[in-house]
Amino acid sequence: MARDLDVLVVGEINPDIVVSDPDPRPRFGQGERFVDGITLTIGSSSAIMACGAARLGLRVAMVGVVGDDAMGRFMLEALRERGVDTTACRTDPDLPTPASVILATPHDRAILTSVGTFGALRASDVPDALMARARHLHVGSWFVQEASGAALAGLAARACAAGLTVSVDPNGDPLDRWDGGFRAFAADANLVLPNAAEACRIARVDDPAEAARRLAIPGADGRGPVVAVKLGGDGALAATPSGELVRATAMAVDPVDTIGAGDSFDAGFLATWLDGLPLEDCLRFGVVCGSLSTLGVGGTEAQPTRDEVEAVLARSVA
Repeated sequence: MARDLDVLVVGEINPDIVVSDPDPRPRFGQGERFVDGITLTIGSSSAIMACGAARLGLRVAMVGVVGDDAMGRFMLEALRERGVDTTACRTDPDLPTPASVILATPHDRAILTSVGTFGALRASDVPDALMARARHLHVGSWFVQEASGAALAGLAARACAAGLTVSVDPNGDPLDRWDGGFRAFAADANLVLPNAAEACRIARVDDPAEAARRLAIPGADGRGPVVAVKLGGDGALAATPSGELVRATAMAVDPVDTIGAGDSFDAGFLATWLDGLPLEDCLRFGVVCGSLSTLGVGGTEAQPTRDEVEAVLARSVA
């Protein structure tokens, strides 16, 4: 069968309700405040990454679970509008679609999330026929989907056996355990894509570069992942299983908000990595994708095209 999909994204699906203001904190005691804006938009690390990859011209399909409700229908339609194939997404009649309320300033945010279908995803939701069509498998928000962890544990090995490369973004751990089988899953992956705080918590060290090196150490089979760590305003770095450390500097932007910037980085890094570009080029492309995505409200509004990223990179070396 021809591989007519570049990336198969497996992960959570939920909308974001973004409250944007220099100070979006609520006043309890039935207090009411006016804020700059409230936006309903595509949320969830996995869905934002899928949209970013499609925006860059990759052929993308997604597997996830939503509820039989307005928010679930909104998400599936929004994904389709952005070129993501949602045919394999499942609707659970008994659970609601998760949702996040994000109190966002240009440089920080606080998030309130309902669980809903988080944890309802199973490896059986990823059919062999769909996997056989894809070049690459990306699993998002491992810790958010902790209840799915055991069910998804063998998915990376299954994908590798089917000829796919594999990436995983851990995202934050709402339960603050930083375990849940992630290290075992990551050992079967080709790429691990945490931010600095996540890498340090998983590796149990304080330095992001050392955390990346530790997470990239080969296992007993001699294999190890490339670990690309997002550093926000400090750019990004990557460690290889051989111990090589590569860095990319940040891009200067005046952000509207930073929601989904790391997921847009994932999309850009992966797009160039699949093209076989050097690691430093993948980091730079990812950094520009993440930076440009901060210029709009929510995770997908300002995601760039490949031409837009290449134009920025061309100016930076001119």
